[in-house]
Amino acid sequence: MSSSNSQYSFFETVGYYFDKAAHYTPFDAGILEQIKACNHVLRMRFPVRVGPNMDQIEVIEAYRVQHSQHKTPCKGGIRYSEDVNQDEVMALASLMTYKCAIVNVPFGGGKGGIKVNPKKFTELELERITRRYTAELVKKNFIGPGIDVPAPDYGSGEREMGWIADTYMAMNAGDVNGLGCVTGKPVSQGGVRGRKEATGLGVFYGIRELCTNEKTMKKLGLTTGIEGKTVVVQGLGNVGFHSAKFFRQGGAKVIAIAEYEGAIMNPNGLNETEVFNHRKATGSILNFPGATNLTNSSDALTLECDILVPAALENVIHDGNASDIKAKIIAEAANGPITVEADKILNKKHIVVVPDIFLNAGGVTVSYFEWLKNLSHVRYGRMEKRFTENTNSQLVSQIEELTGKHMEPVTKDHLSKGADEVDLIYSGLEETMISALHDILHVMEEHPDIEDMRTAAFVLAIKKVGMSYRELGIFP
Repeated sequence: MSSSNSQYSFFETVGYYFDKAAHYTPFDAGILEQIKACNHVLRMRFPVRVGPNMDQIEVIEAYRVQHSQHKTPCKGGIRYSEDVNQDEVMALASLMTYKCAIVNVPFGGGKGGIKVNPKKFTELELERITRRYTAELVKKNFIGPGIDVPAPDYGSGEREMGWIADTYMAMNAGDVNGLGCVTGKPVSQGGVRGRKEATGLGVFYGIRELCTNEKTMKKLGLTTGIEGKTVVVQGLGNVGFHSAKFFRQGGAKVIAIAEYEGAIMNPNGLNETEVFNHRKATGSILNFPGATNLTNSSDALTLECDILVPAALENVIHDGNASDIKAKIIAEAANGPITVEADKILNKKHIVVVPDIFLNAGGVTVSYFEWLKNLSHVRYGRMEKRFTENTNSQLVSQIEELTGKHMEPVTKDHLSKGADEVDLIYSGLEETMISALHDILHVMEEHPDIEDMRTAAFVLAIKKVGMSYRELGIFP
């Protein structure tokens, strides 16, 4: 009987995919074992005062895992969830190692988790929990610009990262690079423009580029290009919202959106901002004007569409529903949304699964840009924007003189414009995602017996991490 329970834990799932890819690499068993293992696991419990009068004690369980130091610092988000456990954090940390390698970001993989439901605590209580967690990391030397750099994840955001930065700076007075201890901060506290939408935008860039691949599109019976493609998005959090936004703006049609309370569909397309505002006003995405309600959120996963974007939590596609998936492409915006058993079924159905270790790397890519900004102490575009604008303006003027024609003001402004920080961030992210996709497709060309992108992505990651160890002289 089919069920949603996988025989593998999350960490074992990552290990399964690793082992499947490992024999395509040139490394012996010892190197592979080192690449696969989690180097450091910190499990902590600490008391925090909570309650209306701060007279109650809550013991908080939390984790920080450093999977690999083949590159430093380690890098990875902090998840705030009641479901946080050591296996999950280890799995997410290992995925971060491979993710960073695939997109050529020089970090080792790390991840953190605090076992709380953020909705059950006040803002002040969450601040106390976050600051105490940060203090524990500082005491154990598990955080720092050159050691381990957290970021937002499920249940956390700019606010929490700001608290972490402030706590670290208070405990490390005089550290001129202290703001680089965490990314995903508010722009006013050293953050970078474009970080919030980075993961969703990276998903869009990766899928858009895949849709230009004539060979892949022909196999799927689809035309090239993103325009006109039908998209279903599961999850309207930060990643799902921005994925839907950029797909819609790119010319695709978002025909369904799902959240935990249910799903809505409209074959004519949905506007994610309007849906988000409706949910904010009513507490649910259901009964959105012009849309049809689907009682079960999971029903959206089996709708007929070109691109399915699972952007919530892990294991939403399993052996109980994988056979009913009708999408041509599955874009893994979330970490681990497909179980091992489901992955096998989808591969047999020749559905192209674009794996999480590549596709949702937009967040860590832009986190890398933020970290560089913090270390360089200068905003992107500050040094060259006006120079570029002045140069471009002179070129436009010369063209007008030579042609004897005056350009429209809008065209003139567009051609003369210098790049702002967000323009440079978007450009760097676009280049990263496009290059990484072609690297994965190249692995598939080198190994014709590799039929799925996930295995190819793991092969690419293992080779890059293994070569780093060799360059360090750790292994022959």
